[in-house]
Amino acid sequence: MKTLPALTLAALTALTGPALAQGAHCGPRDVVIGQLDTSYGEKLVGGGLQDPDALLELWISPESGSWTILMSRPDGTSCIVAAGTDWTGTGAGAVLAGVRS
Repeated sequence: MKTLPALTLAALTALTGPALAQGAHCGPRDVVIGQLDTSYGEKLVGGGLQDPDALLELWISPESGSWTILMSRPDGTSCIVAAGTDWTGTGAGAVLAGVRS
């Protein structure tokens, strides 16, 4: 089931955009991903471009099962557009190696 994270991101792509991001919790990328790591133990497991101005990423904690969909913009702002618990399936153990988060 390697496609589960990709399908999740594809489905959310239709739901995300500038209007949603404006209402989301946003901040400087380094601060947001620092919180995902230190507070929740989440690691980057995949992502892709929605368009030239929006990078969508899936962050998962293999230990707790928490997950976050993050949208980052070229100006360095990242917004949490979805988050939850009890992640199951491919991705929880597939932290991307060699990718600078």
